[in-house]
Amino acid sequence: MTEDADSFVEHRKLIIAGSGISGLSSAIYAARSNNEPLVLEGDEPGGQLTLTTEVDNYPGFPEGISGPELINNMKEQAERFGTEIRHGIIEDVDASERPFTVTLKNGDVYTADALIAASGASARTLGIPGEENLMGYGLSTCATCDGAFFRDEKIMVIGGGDAAVEEANFLTKFASTVYLVHRREEFRAEDYWVDRLMEKVDEGEIELMLNTEATELHGSPEEGVDHVTLVRNPEGHPSDKLDDPETEEFDFDVGAVFYAIGHTPNADYLDGTGVQRDDDGYIVAKGGSGGGQTATDVPGIFAAGDVVDYHYQQAATAGGMGVKAALDADDYLEELEREEKQAAAGAAE
Repeated sequence: MTEDADSFVEHRKLIIAGSGISGLSSAIYAARSNNEPLVLEGDEPGGQLTLTTEVDNYPGFPEGISGPELINNMKEQAERFGTEIRHGIIEDVDASERPFTVTLKNGDVYTADALIAASGASARTLGIPGEENLMGYGLSTCATCDGAFFRDEKIMVIGGGDAAVEEANFLTKFASTVYLVHRREEFRAEDYWVDRLMEKVDEGEIELMLNTEATELHGSPEEGVDHVTLVRNPEGHPSDKLDDPETEEFDFDVGAVFYAIGHTPNADYLDGTGVQRDDDGYIVAKGGSGGGQTATDVPGIFAAGDVVDYHYQQAATAGGMGVKAALDADDYLEELEREEKQAAAGAAE
């Protein structure tokens, strides 16, 4: 390790960006392969699972487990095999030379032979009163994860795209009634999903609350969500028209609220590296059925979990992808070591 006037520099064989399910699964496998991974926690330590009070669908826990407890158990397991976990937010990765240079927001600098991007995707929120207090206590961003906790309750879904319509449809399995709140008259969802939605509306399982927005959530962590304050305007986007006499404010009783307004992948630190990202910012990995499925366009940079997977976004699938990334990184590092030994042997001749 060396230190200069500007930053602290340390070389690591493997750096893992993110300490959610995907990153920690990578760390467990990477550490067992003697790759001495350094996990950088980022600004959401533990990822989205730490916002989930109960996880009932992660294999191996028949009675369920809390999200924070599952994450802490995985951290302990990773550390037992030699993983080091530090708090740090990556600001930039320079992939123009090998090893990579990884710069953190606090100015610390690392070099690394390989990098696994497991930095997840952050669910978008509304930023309204009551949101922070009730997240994980009746407010959720994942219907598949938490819908079963609210059987026979009135459930509100907020959003107007494919995800919102799909989640509203899914939640009819559990809810007494699903109320779909959308700030406009028309949905952004594909016709396929809108057609399925209207079938559920005709059957009385879903009620539409159009040109409507939530402005406040009410309840407590002990009792969960009690009711939601809503505003409605016949022209849509009512929160922008609170002074309009046609804007109506009212309270509505529900037992749970699900946000379905999209996710933002946490991958901006890879800008300029050559790593391909799609139009929504998700990392494009190689995929396929053979090895190297988590490889990106930049040799030595791999990606796993919700920063890649915008479709499934489940703890179990993120964990499996994290395992793949660790195995792919191990193959890469072994090949890199062989090449370095061959180069050294050639230079000695």
